[in-house]
Amino acid sequence: MTLLESPTVDTLPTGPRHPAYAVPAASASDLLTAMAAAPSGRQRSLLRDRAIEAWLPLARHLAHRYSGRGEPTDDLVQTATVGLIKAVDKFDPERGVDFAGYAIPTIIGEIKRHFRDRTWSVRVPRRLQELRLAITEANATLTHSLGRSPQVADIAVHLGITEEEVLEGLEGARAYNATSLSTPISADGTTELGETLGGEDHEYEIAETRVALGPALATLDEREQKILTLRFYGNLTQSQIAEEIGISQMHVSRLLTKALTKLRRQMAD
Repeated sequence: MTLLESPTVDTLPTGPRHPAYAVPAASASDLLTAMAAAPSGRQRSLLRDRAIEAWLPLARHLAHRYSGRGEPTDDLVQTATVGLIKAVDKFDPERGVDFAGYAIPTIIGEIKRHFRDRTWSVRVPRRLQELRLAITEANATLTHSLGRSPQVADIAVHLGITEEEVLEGLEGARAYNATSLSTPISADGTTELGETLGGEDHEYEIAETRVALGPALATLDEREQKILTLRFYGNLTQSQIAEEIGISQMHVSRLLTKALTKLRRQMAD
């Protein structure tokens, strides 16, 4: 029996002799048909459970197709099972569609949604997530057909998009996995990635203040400029400034306060 064939309920554990179990040797597709016709209640619930169990091998098979991509297999099986349950609940036998043909895209879609929503270290737009998958598939196809690693132009032609969009997708793919700041990057392992990242440089603020200070100082008179220069550039005390200029220390204090008030006002405007 292949995965696309309907397993029979004979492969399932036996249970209570309820009307739902009165279909010996019935296929899982028959169970779905019976479930759709059954009224709401315990009988329908039992038929639903048996149909899900019968198709679990399909879900497990599809989950294992995506193993080895960084996600635990158990998580993928659980996700595929959720997709199977959704397929069972939404399947309508009256449409004449084979259940396997309906369930497979539903299960795979659930698995891809899991990778899209749960495995990216940094959330990026869905368009870039899907573009990453398309580029990955195109890369594998073109490597086989060209006999070499495809270039950006090759991928762009294959997908029918621009080279800029391919580069955007490749850049977005870098957000899939995050690198720890503790990762060693030097040959001897003594330098970590975090040590190479810059921090906030307060010198930029000081440089901006100095640029803005020039025009503000120009609004002061000559004596006020001299007092500020002696105080903050010459590091003289008020008493020393008073001796230098020939005025009292109290007068220096008043002039210094007045000059600083003017500067603050000019810097705030």
